[in-house]
Amino acid sequence: MPIFDFLRGQFIDVIHWTDDTRDTLVYRFEREGHEIKYGAKLTVREGQAAVFIHEGQLADVFTPGLYMLETNNMPIMTSLQHWDHGFNSPFKSEIYFVNTNRFTNNKWGTKNPIMLRDPEFGPTRIRAFGTYSIKVADAATFLTEIVGTDGEFTMDEISFQIRNIIVQEFSQAITRSGIPVLDMAANTGEVGELIAKAIGPTIAQYGLELPELYIENISLPPAVEKALDARTSRGIAGNLDDHMKWKAAEAMGQGGAMDQSMGMGFGAGMGMNMAQQMTQQQTGPWGAAPQQQVAQPAAAAPPPPPVEHVWHVAENGQTKGPFSKADLGRMATGGELSRETHVWTPGQDGWKRAGDVQELAQLFTIMPPPPPPPAG
Repeated sequence: MPIFDFLRGQFIDVIHWTDDTRDTLVYRFEREGHEIKYGAKLTVREGQAAVFIHEGQLADVFTPGLYMLETNNMPIMTSLQHWDHGFNSPFKSEIYFVNTNRFTNNKWGTKNPIMLRDPEFGPTRIRAFGTYSIKVADAATFLTEIVGTDGEFTMDEISFQIRNIIVQEFSQAITRSGIPVLDMAANTGEVGELIAKAIGPTIAQYGLELPELYIENISLPPAVEKALDARTSRGIAGNLDDHMKWKAAEAMGQGGAMDQSMGMGFGAGMGMNMAQQMTQQQTGPWGAAPQQQVAQPAAAAPPPPPVEHVWHVAENGQTKGPFSKADLGRMATGGELSRETHVWTPGQDGWKRAGDVQELAQLFTIMPPPPPPPAG
């Protein structure tokens, strides 16, 4: 065997990378002096890409497969490196393996509340959090724009920046969308797609893409949630006068629950006083019998006014309202409301057809009286 063939065989190298960390995005293949042997075997597995950097310049990007590092399959390297004839000496380059798999279950959330103007509540604040997945779409761009010369680049080094981008785009998109706060919880999937589409162009500049973004929760401030629960529990929305009456009645109910012993003592004193008054009524102030008096029945207190619900109407994927029952009656007369129209009121379990709601069914059964007879 010729000596050159023997020496050439000694320089053959095997280059590959297996990741067992599950959070490494980029790994630099280490060799003493960064010497890659001519004719080395490069193995790029599924979910990987290999990027060659030669003398600080990006040379080639290899997709999954098995490669022999020779001039016939490295055209760019051929123009950068003048190979020695005969000995085929090693060339000094760096190989970066880029993980192109999806990195899932990454957390995001709004650190500070987001201000927006809701059509029903007015100016309010919301918080949101969820998960997202990220993957490298362009290995060369990601290496040059983000990684640089980092020998081992992990997901933790970029997750903070991705979270900031998500929160920024979420704030802008949710403000422009005009979706009512009460409808956001029922449309988290659509909102997530809206946010992911807005984020796409920004992270594409880093060579990344966002395959999935999920919104797990959208919440209001505790004070607003408490007020909303109170309004829902009494079935009234937006009536300040009824709200104040309800709060006053609630306070009176709480004030009536006084200490039991105090109530018993007060009741005993009232009983003694009433007994003395009854004795005086029977004998008169000087012992004479008083005139017979007829007891007058106490006037009955009027019943509380009926609670009027307010209604929201779903039309073409949009929510309209609130409307009173009288408004819905005019809409039914004008043909804008039918039995198939979906309506919702606070306290109701989801959207229902107007014809299935007992309170509204009568709007479609009222017929006009017969016309008057003709004149003459």
